[in-house]
Parts: sequence; structure tokens; C-alpha cells
Amino acid sequence: MRIDGMAAVVTGGASGLGNATAKALAEAGAKVTIFDLNEEAGKAKAAEIGARFVSVNVSDDVSVAAGLAASQEAHGVARILVNCAGVAPAVKTVGKDNVPHPLDIFAKTIGVNLIGTFNLISKFAALLAAADEIEGERGVIVNTASVAAFDGQIGQAAYSASKGGVVGMTLPIARDLAQHKIRVMTVAPGIFLTPMLESFPQNVQDALGAQVPHPNRLGKPAEYAQLVQSIILNPMLNGEVIRLDGAIRMAPR
Repeated sequence: MRIDGMAAVVTGGASGLGNATAKALAEAGAKVTIFDLNEEAGKAKAAEIGARFVSVNVSDDVSVAAGLAASQEAHGVARILVNCAGVAPAVKTVGKDNVPHPLDIFAKTIGVNLIGTFNLISKFAALLAAADEIEGERGVIVNTASVAAFDGQIGQAAYSASKGGVVGMTLPIARDLAQHKIRVMTVAPGIFLTPMLESFPQNVQDALGAQVPHPNRLGKPAEYAQLVQSIILNPMLNGEVIRLDGAIRMAPR
């Protein structure tokens, strides 16, 4: 699937990996729509790259349907979907004073990271299935998991469960959508320099980067975006999860 001239939707596009991806796709000629709940940042980032911004709650049926309709009205049927929206709480299964993990935090994490991703996939694919083929395919979906799906750390029960779900549904959804000639891939990033990590002191950032075997540093959001572009352009990449992590395997803490 070519990028130039294609309509693309990027969730979580107001910051971090999503913003880097939205920027890279726009620079490659895509007509990008950013979905995010942060309206101030979303509108600003969209203006910077010539994209459209729509406030969307990925875990809400009505919000996602409205967002996709707005994107299609502006740019035509979207051929590219990149799911980057997510939350990452750090809560132990049993916390201080033997307090159990709050169920609402667990449910919200699953709701945004896993159900939200599926919500976008199913509605996006339903619209795309009716579109004409372009060079033998209709479009590409790229999801964001995490190495936490495989190497979950202390306090990551909810996050790892949500990302493990994204990993687990990649192949069956790719098989489901093969009849519609829509590819589905997932990227599992390691430790990347996102806004959350940028808020840490430099010595903490350096210590985290030192855990990565090679390159011995934190990942750059642009490197995630580069992989997304490669996935879109290569028609044989389908139904797979790619770790983008510099060979790191996370320790318990």
C-alpha cells in the first residue's frame, strides 16, 4: 500500500509515538486525521503537519463512529489506520496495606488499550471493505502493543494484560480481514522517549536507556514511525507482531 495520497487515521496522535507517526505519514504525502482526547495538543499538532484533528474516545462506540465519519468526509475512505492511543497505569495486584488492585483501573486499561484498539479496527475495516482495491489490497492496520505483553514488570498486570490481548488478536484479525484484502500488523515497542519518559530526570532516562543492549539508549518515536511506514509499504507483512526494542528483555522491576 502506498502512502502518498492515501487517507490515514492515527489514534493517540497528539503526542509520543502517535504524533511521530502522524508527522511521518503527512510528510510522506498522506492525508492524516489525528484522533485524541487532548484537544489543545491535538489541534496544535494537526495544524503543524497539515492534518485534521477529531476528538475521539477510542473505547466509545459512538465517538469512534463519528470520528471515522468526519475523517472520511474530509479525506475520503481511509486506507491506513495506526492505533497508538493508550494508557499505562502502574499498580500492583496487591498494594500497600494489602489493598487489592482497583478494578476500575484494570477495566479502564483494558477498555482503552484492548477494547479501544478492537473498536477502531472493526469499524475502520467495515468502512474499508466496501472500497476499491489498490494494487491488490485495500488497506493496512498497524496496532501498538508493548514488550510488556511478553516481559511484564511489577505493577504492570493491567497494562500487560491489555497489550497481551492486542498481540493475541493480531493473527486472527488478519485472517478475518484477509478476504477483504486488509493487512493487520502489531508493533511491540521497548523503552521509547515518549512524553512520560521525558518528564523523568535525565539520570533516570540514562539509566533506562542503559538497559537496552544495542543501540544502548532509549528508542526514538521517529524510529517507531519508520517501522510503521515500512509495514505499510511491504505487502507481505501481515498477521505478525514485531518487537522494536533493541534486544531488551525487561527485568521484574
